[in-house]
Order: sequence, then C-alpha cells, then structure tokens
Amino acid sequence: MKNFFTILGGMGTLATESFVRVLNSRTPAHTDQDYLNYILVNHATVPDRTAYILDSSLASPVTALTEDLKQQSALNPHFFVLTCNTAHTFYEELQAVTPIPILHMPRIAAEKVKERFSRESKIRVALLATQGTVNSGAYGREFSDELFEVVYPNQSVQDDVMNLIYRDVKEQKFLNQALYLEILDTMIKQEQCDVVVLGCTELSLMQEVTMNADYPVVDAQSELVDKTIELALAERH
Repeated sequence: MKNFFTILGGMGTLATESFVRVLNSRTPAHTDQDYLNYILVNHATVPDRTAYILDSSLASPVTALTEDLKQQSALNPHFFVLTCNTAHTFYEELQAVTPIPILHMPRIAAEKVKERFSRESKIRVALLATQGTVNSGAYGREFSDELFEVVYPNQSVQDDVMNLIYRDVKEQKFLNQALYLEILDTMIKQEQCDVVVLGCTELSLMQEVTMNADYPVVDAQSELVDKTIELALAERH
C-alpha cells in the first residue's frame, strides 16, 4: 500500500473507534477509492499512561509504543497519528525513535484555540484531561502566558473528569452525558472560562455523542482528525 499513514490507537479502544469513525465521516468520499489509506494499530495492552505518570514504578507505556513505532516505521507511512493525549507526555522520546513525523495533538489543539479566540485580553482556557496529562504539562506548555491563562478544574471537578473517563467510559462503556454537561457548565459558568479544551479522547467521544451541547469547546481529537485528513489528501497529489 502506498500513500498511507499509521494510527497508533487502543488507548482506549472506544476512543480510537471514535477517532476512526469521525475520520471516515469527514473524508470527502463518494466511492470506496476516495477514502484514506491507513493502518490502524489498536494496541489495547499499552500500559495506562496516567498510572505511569503518577507512579513511575509501574510498567511504562513508552516501551510498547516504541515497539509499535519501530514495527510501523519499517512500512514507511507518511506520518503517525497518536490517538491518546496523555501519551503526548512522552512525545519527544517517541519522536526520537523514528524519522517519520508524529502529529502532536495538544499542539494542534492549541493552535486552533489561538486561531479562534485570540484577542488583546487574556483568554481563560479550561483544560479537561486525565490527571496524568494535567500533571505532565503537555497542554500547559502549548499556551503562552502572555495570551492565555490555563485553568485546571478544582479537585472535585477533576475527580468528576477522572470518573467520567475511567469509571464510566473505560470501565462500564457508559457515556455519561449528564456528568459531561455538568463539567462543561461548571468550567464555563462558574470558572468563567472562555473555551474548554478537551484533552482526552474519551472526552472527545463524549463530545461526539452529546447532542446540543452549546458550549465553546475545542476538541483535540476533532482537530487531529482534520489535520490528518488535510495531510493525507495532500499526499495524493
């Protein structure tokens, strides 16, 4: 197969499924041959990224992802798509494994926020993500202090975010729309944020299935989908 990219997924599987579903639905296609060429690696047994960030004595996800990158690089894809926000904590280490570019989801999302919301006064950006992503600063580093103020949920709301991601979506396959909307409402109305960045692909899944959620949201996975399509279509010409 020529002119293809590789999706490194399985972190988790339902979120990866959401990415692929949105990718295919947004691809301008009228025949089978119009769709994009890609390899999907659903590596479900990659150790939990947040667990490792919080306790480095646990198994490292970098080992598994390094193996994937080496295997897939031998096939020479045009680029890699890493469909896990928390895994971007290890982005530099992973990119060093291969000369093939890995798209940087937090950076792509931050660029969209800057494009949509930049103004003279500071923009309050709420970050909803796993505790691992919050602790790692993977998103905070992408926003300049001069233009943006990154607002992290208080402990109670962060607990709700973690419960939504792990207890509801990952463990029970329960898309808890009521809790999701409650979290958004808190960050926009109580915390007076201008925009909410969804920095976890389970939250992207929630955004996909929640109808009429009238909040200013930048969904990192959605922006990654658009960048993936843009680059893949450019490779066809």
